[in-house]
Amino acid sequence: MCKWTPTTPGLHSDLTFTGSALPSYPFPLLCLSLLFLACSSLGGCPPALGHDPLHALAQGTNCSWTLERHTRSYNHLEGDVRLRRLYSANKFFLCIDKIGKVDGTRRKNYPDSLMEIRSVSVGVVAIKSVSTGLYLAMSKKGTLFGSVRYSPSCKFKERIEENGYNTYASLRWKHRGRQMFVSLNGRGKPRRGHKARRRHPSTHFLPMLAT
Repeated sequence: MCKWTPTTPGLHSDLTFTGSALPSYPFPLLCLSLLFLACSSLGGCPPALGHDPLHALAQGTNCSWTLERHTRSYNHLEGDVRLRRLYSANKFFLCIDKIGKVDGTRRKNYPDSLMEIRSVSVGVVAIKSVSTGLYLAMSKKGTLFGSVRYSPSCKFKERIEENGYNTYASLRWKHRGRQMFVSLNGRGKPRRGHKARRRHPSTHFLPMLAT
């Protein structure tokens, strides 16, 4: 049998045992049990701290929380700029010439194919030719062209598909409720957005690093 005998005020105390033998459970287990009870008695955080672990650490408070998992925020990607060449699954680089014509080329280092891809909001980008300064835009009818001015027609929803390629759908325009995609056909010519489908290779592009 174990009896708790306090000797001085505070946390220090002595244990005295009565009877002819010590308790049957091991002494280390007894120590762990007492430690657990002591920690439990200190548990609980001051109400003023709420549920802010960083604030508690700054105050030197001994508290414990179960941290909740919050939805990730990707707002830090807004304004991100990448220099890339958009290489289609049909083996053409997307380019915009100085008169605003959108086309495809097989020339790897063609100046008009170097694009500045800027994130304007989460999952939405604006694409601009570095050499001509023209923005990739799509008309209401799904025609691709180079625009001098940045406008809502220059915004595209960027999505990574299952095969690792990206697709770019007009944020502003749809055709009968269906998304219209940036697309280059097998001859490197732009296809109207309403004739392109997400799973078709003509709409798939790899943003390749500029070399």
